[in-house]
Amino acid sequence: MLVYPSGLDLSSSHLRFLARHLAAHRTAIGSRWRRLSAGRQALMVLAHLRNGHPYAQLAAGFGVGTTTAYRYITEAVDVLAALARVCQTSGVTRVVGLTGGPPSGGRRR
Repeated sequence: MLVYPSGLDLSSSHLRFLARHLAAHRTAIGSRWRRLSAGRQALMVLAHLRNGHPYAQLAAGFGVGTTTAYRYITEAVDVLAALARVCQTSGVTRVVGLTGGPPSGGRRR
C-alpha cells in the first residue's frame, strides 16, 4: 500500500481537545505504553471521523496494525461519547459537529 501526506480541514483546537481527553483517559485507566502518542491517536481518529478513511489505510499511514487502528478509534469514540453524556447531564444541549457548526452543516443563526 502506498502512503501519502494529506490535509485535514479542522482547526488544531479540535486535535488538542481530543488529545487532552485521550491523555487523561490513558492516565485514568493506567495505560503505560502506546504505539502512538495521544496526539497521533487523536489525529488518526479525526481523519477517520472527518474523511471516513478505512482502518487499513489509517493503519498504513500511521504505522500501526489494522486491529490497533480499530482499537484506537473505538477507544476515542467511547471517550467522546462519555464527554457527550457529561454535557447532557450538565444541561448543555448544543450539539457541535467536527466543523464547529451544527452537525448537518447548516448555517448558524
